[in-house]
Amino acid sequence: MARRERPLTVHHLNQLLLVCSLVLLIAVAAVRVSSRSGLPSLLVYLGIGIAMGQDGVGGIHFNNAELTQVIGYAALVVILAEGGLGTKWKEIRPALPAASSMALLGVAVSVGVTAAGAHYVSGLEWRQALIIGAVVSSTDAAAVFSVLRKIPLPARVTGVLEAESGFNDAPVVILVVAFSTAGPVEHWYRLVLEICAELAVGAAIGLAVGWLGSWGLRHVALPASGLYPIAVMAIAVMAYAGGALAHGSGFLAVYLTSMMLGNAKLPHWPATRGFAEGLGWIAQIGMFVLLGLLVTPHELGDDVLPALVIGLVLTMVARPLSVVLSLLPFRVPWQEQTLMSWAGLRGAVPIILATIPMVNGVAGSRRIFNIVFVLVVVYTLVQGPTLPWLARVLRLGQGPEAADLGIESAPLERLRGHLLSVAIPEGSRMHGVEISELRLPPGAAVTLVVRDGTSFVPLPSTVLRRGDELLVVATDEVRDAAERRLRAVGQGGKLAGWLGLGNGAAGS
Repeated sequence: MARRERPLTVHHLNQLLLVCSLVLLIAVAAVRVSSRSGLPSLLVYLGIGIAMGQDGVGGIHFNNAELTQVIGYAALVVILAEGGLGTKWKEIRPALPAASSMALLGVAVSVGVTAAGAHYVSGLEWRQALIIGAVVSSTDAAAVFSVLRKIPLPARVTGVLEAESGFNDAPVVILVVAFSTAGPVEHWYRLVLEICAELAVGAAIGLAVGWLGSWGLRHVALPASGLYPIAVMAIAVMAYAGGALAHGSGFLAVYLTSMMLGNAKLPHWPATRGFAEGLGWIAQIGMFVLLGLLVTPHELGDDVLPALVIGLVLTMVARPLSVVLSLLPFRVPWQEQTLMSWAGLRGAVPIILATIPMVNGVAGSRRIFNIVFVLVVVYTLVQGPTLPWLARVLRLGQGPEAADLGIESAPLERLRGHLLSVAIPEGSRMHGVEISELRLPPGAAVTLVVRDGTSFVPLPSTVLRRGDELLVVATDEVRDAAERRLRAVGQGGKLAGWLGLGNGAAGS
């Protein structure tokens, strides 16, 4: 007699919600540990997943690689969107050629050298070696964003590394899928052409969706401010879906779209940024916990030594060689090349990509997954905390910069204007500047100042202080110029015009 399955009840749903809430609370508390220790948060979340798994206290048996891959892809889309929204165009624009070279030529060099090491040193057959070489050649966007944005590095270094982490997922995914397909890879030049075509399609769709989305959100006033974050994330996800359906790189599309949206000065931007960061954290937590559940710790023993050897080849030979060769045309100082070589952080992306051969039934795919898992954990544990130390040794750390203003814009559609809410943070050089010295363009004016919980209408001689909040009204025509001028004064103080920071402002 067949056993009837018990239906899902409200009680079961309540239990599931309770478990998920506890996991999220533990993971959020773990953020404090990871931020103080300098470790990328993936190690903490992977530990939570392992503790919940079959070898841990939770005893949960989970071996669905296909579900893990699908959820991992979805989480990666959110993480790339959050990273793109926080990427500053002025920092990444000069780094685009170098980052593109590292994402294409650098990946090719890294795959070849790492695969050769895995084959000749660790004794893996060529197919397994090539898959591992491709999987671990992708730097992880979440790890790079979370670590680099805490270190005051030169803008060129940060821009190259962030752009590389956003760009190199696409060619690596194509390589892993090709190596995991049954039969040999024929006509290598076709594989190169396929990579270039998918990147071109993904870039075109990403730029088009980003431009249309930013134009629409800037010119259409939504009925509630809470709709803007939802609209931004929906546009980013749409870019990924459009790129993937058009046989292009959806990952590149979502990153470029998010970068355009993040630099478009959209209405209610601080709320949108906070919403995206929250979604990014949830995506990271869910993805890493699931990957921790998928791994079986007692099976890792035989794969630790091969993982350490392959990781050593990757970290000490493949990555530095790929950086040197791909940056040859750009005359990058050796100190920056050294830091970029060590900052090739791996994270959840290689582990997710290691599920592709498992889903495709490649022989030895479970061993590939275990090797990649051990490699990522060990070398993240080594590279993450030592990166600030290396930056100091190479004298690449920068002094504290003037804090950027928090400016939130709300469109006044029927009045053909904008209301800008400006928060003056600690470290802003707007402290001590008089209202008249802001020299906003005609059509923009400071109408209200909130100081220590008290609101008042300022005089031209009112001196601004740290912690003040300003309400600035600007017409449609001068909205961008007013914001540029406010940010310029925040960076350069009352001498912003002399420093060349007041572009677009009258009288600067």
